[in-house]
Amino acid sequence: MTSSVAALLALIDQRLPTGGHAHSSGVEQAVSEGLVTDVPTLEKYLMRRLTTAGLIAAAFSAAAVLVERDTLAELDAELDARMPLPAARSASRAQGRGLVRIGSAAWSSPAATIEWSDAGERPHHSVVIGLCIRAAGLGPEAAAMASAYLCVTGPCTAAQRLLGLDPVEVAVASLALTSAIEQVAAKGAAVAYLPPRDLPAESHPLLDLLAARHSLRSDRLFAS
Repeated sequence: MTSSVAALLALIDQRLPTGGHAHSSGVEQAVSEGLVTDVPTLEKYLMRRLTTAGLIAAAFSAAAVLVERDTLAELDAELDARMPLPAARSASRAQGRGLVRIGSAAWSSPAATIEWSDAGERPHHSVVIGLCIRAAGLGPEAAAMASAYLCVTGPCTAAQRLLGLDPVEVAVASLALTSAIEQVAAKGAAVAYLPPRDLPAESHPLLDLLAARHSLRSDRLFAS
């Protein structure tokens, strides 16, 4: 195993201290409203998220591997525009800030032409994933795969905690989505060369509605 591949595995490890454990990616609200009650309904929720928010994350992470300094801010701004809810933007930027701390400690810079400071104080998580993958010496495909994979594993962990699901059944469900994760990652990587404004902008009204309702709650266990 090369050091770059090991770095990829470390970046998608749920134990990475970026604050991901505090986010359910909408699962908490979906559980509260009875939309996610067991493993089969969790799988349906994950597919909705993977093919919308997951595709966007994969594409922007892949693009961040190739981006130049003068378009890095544009890339971040375009991703911001694809998150209509303040709570979603805040969650993404909070995790992005945490990952910058890790990335800047692990690698001196993402590339010869880009420094960590170029990302700003609170960059989006998907953008930082791409910068970390770039710093590790990997390409857009690896960045897209990392983001697509995290789009599934984070909600899985949250659902398991909220519903007390069998960890084995949840693991099997996430493995069943392997092909879908690979397809979304491939689509994201394929458009990484496009200008930021032309990257995917898929959305799902239900997911946005759940996020909006969740942000208004005072009894939530997760930040998103």
